[in-house]
Parts: sequence; C-alpha cells; structure tokens
Amino acid sequence: MVRWRSGTVTTVRRRWAGAVELDVDLPDGARMRALAYPALVGDPEPGDRVLLNAGALLMGLGTGGYALVVALPDRLPADPPRPGDSRDAGHLVKARYTPLQPILLGVDEEASPHHARLAAAESVDGMPVVTADLHSALPAILAGVHADAPHARVAYLLTDGGALPAWFSRTLAGLAGHLAGTVSVGQAFGGDLEASTLHSGLLAARHVLHADLAIVAQGPGNLGTGTRWGFSGVAVGEAVNAVATLGGRPVGALRISDADPRPRHRGVSHHSLTAYGRVALATAELVVPDGLDPELAAVVTTALAPLADRHRVVTVPTDGLDAALRASPVGLSTMGRGLDADHAYFLASAAAGRYAAGLLH
Repeated sequence: MVRWRSGTVTTVRRRWAGAVELDVDLPDGARMRALAYPALVGDPEPGDRVLLNAGALLMGLGTGGYALVVALPDRLPADPPRPGDSRDAGHLVKARYTPLQPILLGVDEEASPHHARLAAAESVDGMPVVTADLHSALPAILAGVHADAPHARVAYLLTDGGALPAWFSRTLAGLAGHLAGTVSVGQAFGGDLEASTLHSGLLAARHVLHADLAIVAQGPGNLGTGTRWGFSGVAVGEAVNAVATLGGRPVGALRISDADPRPRHRGVSHHSLTAYGRVALATAELVVPDGLDPELAAVVTTALAPLADRHRVVTVPTDGLDAALRASPVGLSTMGRGLDADHAYFLASAAAGRYAAGLLH
C-alpha cells in the first residue's frame, strides 16, 4: 500500500516536458528526490508543502528513483478552464478510480475533431508497426528507421505496461521533433493524442498523425515476476494481434542480449519467446541482426526455431547501424547498461527499425 510522506520543497532541480524534479526535506531531516506532474498536481515551488507517495523509492523499485508528488495541499491548482459538467473537452478517464485520475479528450470520442475520420477508419493500410518489450528499445528502433528513411513519419504508441504518464519519460522529451507524435493508449496518458485502446491508437497514428510507420512499446519500467506469464511485456503478443487485425505489418523487435546477468534474458529473452511464441496468434516478421557474435547467433537461432512455424524470421544487415545508434538524440540505456555494455540489444532493436523502414518501399 501507499507509504505517505509530507515535506517541504527546497530545490527545483530540472524540468522536461510535463515533469519537474524536486528536492524535498522531511520533518525528520531526511531529504527525498521527488517528481511532480504539473498538469495533475500543480507546479511546485520552493517552500511549498507537498504530500508524497514514497513507497517505490523506499523499496528501491522502478525507474528513476523518485517519490511522487500527490498534492500541494496548501496551494491547489486552479480548475481547468472548461466547465466540469460538460463533455465538450472530453470524458476519457485514465488511471481510473485512482485519486489522480485525469479526464481527457479521447482522439475518437464525439467531442474530438477527429471523431468522424476515426469512426470511418477500418484499417491502417499496411502500415509497418514495430512491437517491442521495453521502452528502452524506442530510440534504437527510431535510429534504425531514420538510418535508411530519414524523412519517415514515425508515431509512438505508449502502452500501459510501464509508467502511465508519458511525462515520466525523459527519452520522449528528448525525441521531440523526431517523432510524428505520441499516442497514449489504455490507462497511459499524457501523449499528443489519447486513445482508449491500442486499436484506436493505431488508427489515430495512421489517420490523424499520418504516420508512415509506428512503434508500440510500454512506458519506462517493466513489471516482471520471473515467471513465464508474469511480466508486462506479454502485451507485445497482443500488439501483434491488433496490428494484424487492422491490416498492418507487425515487425517484432526481439530482446536479444549476451550481457544480461539473468539466464532467462540471455540469448533471446524468455519475454520475447513467450510474447511472440505463445501470445501472438497472427504472423509477425521477427528481426535478427546480422553479424552477432557467432556464439550468441547460434543461441538465438536455436531459440527462435520453434517460432518459425508461425512467424517469419528475417536476418537484417547492420552496416551503418552502430553509427546511427551513436548519433541518437537521446542516450541509450537498458537495465542500467549503455550501448557498449549491451550492444546486441540495441543492435537488434535498430535492425527491426531498419527492416520496417524497408517495407515502406
């Protein structure tokens, strides 16, 4: 349950799109690093009293190491400008029935200017869609796309397996101008467009953002229990099904590593093998980067052999991808490992982006 703390803001450290980082002093003399989302709680200033949810920070869980600001009880933000008893500004509720549920304008609801277009949409018209397990794959996939198709319009669909607020992601803030836009789907929120389901989000990416290509991955963070089915990335398989249902081209970015210390994630992660091998019922094109270390390549080939009955396993050349990854506008990191520490992981993601870009032609 929630571990509550109350403290006083001493320092505003840094800001990025939708978020502000703080130092908060507690009555017992301790200091906590905290994160606030001004759109939800208001904009904290030094001297403000804040209520914090400190549970994940105290336990050492999650990405970022923050206590989260729940409220500025002595300086509440003003109400939104539109009347609260009207649906004119939208009635899509996310993080539903939690104390901080936001009410948003869904891209396809009646009050949206895009309603008629999306009500008539049935397909994403063959759009390639790269599906990935971890948020850290996003900039690497994008680097692979833009290595060969620098002008391709790429949309990102933020699913709700990790962080719900898009504002938590410094990666997304750093990719501003490199993406056609972000669509937050399910219980996730804070994107350029809000969608209630992945299906409506994919249609919005194609018909509202006019994306040539899309990337589907959860937000920062990943829930895993060390069991076959107990991980948030299982949704990758459902994403493949959604893409195929809407007439898209699913391209699977595999989680490949020879650096992860956990045996279940070495070679091809059991997350990828379960999501694509057991959950995905539609056919995807699973991308393996050429030029892997021979020992790793052999392990990958063996692991993927049972998936070949349903999916098409393709090997993609990697010339130029290392340079594209090093030129990424945001830093690359997965599970605390950078590009050189887990090169195969990022190369596999970039190769999936390259393959998807090739489908545009």
